[in-house]
Amino acid sequence: MHSFPAPALALVEQMTASAAEDPARAIAFQGAPGANSHRAALEYAPECLPLPCFSFEDALDAVKAGRAGAAIIPIENSQHGRVADIHFLLPESGLSIVGEYFLPITYTVMGIGPGPYTAAFSHPQALGQTRHYLRSHGIVPMAYADTAGAAAYVKEMGDPKACAIAPKIAAELYDLTVAAEGVADADDNTTRFVLLAKEPLDPATLEDEPAMTTFVFEVKNVPAALYKALGGFATNGVNMTKLESYQAGASFAATMFFVDIVGRPGEPNVDRALEELKFHSKEVRLLGSYRMARERG
Repeated sequence: MHSFPAPALALVEQMTASAAEDPARAIAFQGAPGANSHRAALEYAPECLPLPCFSFEDALDAVKAGRAGAAIIPIENSQHGRVADIHFLLPESGLSIVGEYFLPITYTVMGIGPGPYTAAFSHPQALGQTRHYLRSHGIVPMAYADTAGAAAYVKEMGDPKACAIAPKIAAELYDLTVAAEGVADADDNTTRFVLLAKEPLDPATLEDEPAMTTFVFEVKNVPAALYKALGGFATNGVNMTKLESYQAGASFAATMFFVDIVGRPGEPNVDRALEELKFHSKEVRLLGSYRMARERG
């Protein structure tokens, strides 16, 4: 908590104290108050107690330690792709995905005064999603741990040439001047969040509604292993909506795959596809089945 800029600390302390009184209602998120993850927590569960955490690891640790009932974590953005390191953090956390939420993203430029600005502070994802605006205005992007924390940092610096790219609520929380709104490069800019908890949902409870299942796997080191491993999803009519690879360790010898499918264990076609996947894989690890928040396809 000490890593937040001074203007954010008072809010963080208040929210942390409230969450400590009722941890089951607390949803941990990465960032200072006013971040998009803060918005996502409140929109996903309006009665929750948002718990700010400085890093993704801190948010996940809050759930593992019982300081929060769940954590809400951004996993991918429609403009900028997957959130860095998230594919490593989710499998290693030991937590289960129990929900998803899609948050429309809008960004506001804010500072001590109305500008012009020479530098913009924000999370790398936000900087990537507003790169056209920044380039057209000759503003140098400066990476910061999160969007709202960047707003608090700009307030703390007191430099009229510095601005932050953050949700509009951050300008209200930290008493900054709004210089421009709606500066994202695309009007349909959307971030997908997942909700993580200690205990997985029982797939049987999702029987009467569309469900998603997320898992990671590593294929055997033999020719055509990936082709064979994925064949069961095609032959059993299981819609695979995401397949991304990432390296496990520094040897570059083991490639892991991160997958989303439509369906859940307990459905015969999903069970057959997963069984075939396991036959051709060294490891298959289910990360959770959960209600589909947005139809795929």
